[in-house]
Amino acid sequence: MAKIETDILIIGGGIAGCIAAISLIDTHRVILLDKVDTPKERIGESLAPAAQRILKELHLVNDLQSHQEQLYIQNLGMQSYWGSDQVHIVDHLRNPDGLSKSLNRKAFEEFLRKSAMARGVQCIWPTKLHRSTFEANQWHVTTKSDNHKEQHIQTKFVIDATGRQSHFARSLGIKRSHIDKLIACWVTLPNTEENKMSTITATENGWWYSAVIPQNKRVVAFQTDSDVVDRNTFKDLDSFREFAKGNTQITALLEKSKAEITFHGVVAANSTRLEQIVGQQWAALGDAAISFDPLSSQGMFNAMASAMQLKELLIASDIIHTPNSTKEAQFQKIYSQQINTIWDQYLYHKNVFYKAEMRWKESPFWKRRHTNHL
Repeated sequence: MAKIETDILIIGGGIAGCIAAISLIDTHRVILLDKVDTPKERIGESLAPAAQRILKELHLVNDLQSHQEQLYIQNLGMQSYWGSDQVHIVDHLRNPDGLSKSLNRKAFEEFLRKSAMARGVQCIWPTKLHRSTFEANQWHVTTKSDNHKEQHIQTKFVIDATGRQSHFARSLGIKRSHIDKLIACWVTLPNTEENKMSTITATENGWWYSAVIPQNKRVVAFQTDSDVVDRNTFKDLDSFREFAKGNTQITALLEKSKAEITFHGVVAANSTRLEQIVGQQWAALGDAAISFDPLSSQGMFNAMASAMQLKELLIASDIIHTPNSTKEAQFQKIYSQQINTIWDQYLYHKNVFYKAEMRWKESPFWKRRHTNHL
């Protein structure tokens, strides 16, 4: 069985894992692994303008712009039907960081993976976490590929960036708390509208989201609780389109391109967090630590910003090159405080925004959010 030694092992080759790897490679030996060799299709998501600062700091802006046609389009802002039937426009024209970006999520993750490899990160995929043990102040991690080939990695620190599954932390017996049951059912279709602003529309049982993404495509998604709408509603395209007839704006979009709609099905979209986000020479990052409701439009930015915070904390504490128990305890305390602060702020703003919609205050979906009984 092959054996590799490294300073930092990052499990999960998505946005959080790649940004962490790129930011750490100048100061540490880094291995990045993932269970799939190509990122999966994901709902197109808005990348907050503030992410531009991180991309600049990591010298990724020029490469990103050179592939703009495939990776993103500039988004002027959001038209919102929230709290009333009247449209409300929120734009980014005066934001000092510029416009938000509507991403081809899969292509963006592929871009970050290639950037990590180009910077010297050792990337291994497809391979899955098989088992891990902590001995003599190091983690001994065994991975297994689809052909059952095992690889042993000896590392001083592990970063769990495996998304909501939080595979590494869960393998240690750490549980995950779910504060709601939000799911999202989504489709993609050709864009036929001149107006390329994103749209959010509240309804009795949840809310709709639509955005234009690269290659002149549009994503349309409905968010609701898994126990509020009949599951059969989201089993195929026909039932999804029938359900959408209750919303004027969304029906108009789907009817124009009904022969070219791609049905992607249902994904988790709920707010969750690990009950322990850091431990002995390991830390959870991005969605593995805390996952956000897509209403916040902060999931990807949080993954990037938290990766940079973790990088700065690892360098400042120097627990990898010169470890000791005092520094380790301080590192864990500070990182926990950072994530807890982000989580508390997120919950506050999430509650404020949901309470701004009172038209269906007695329906189960909204009543839960208005009373905070999630």
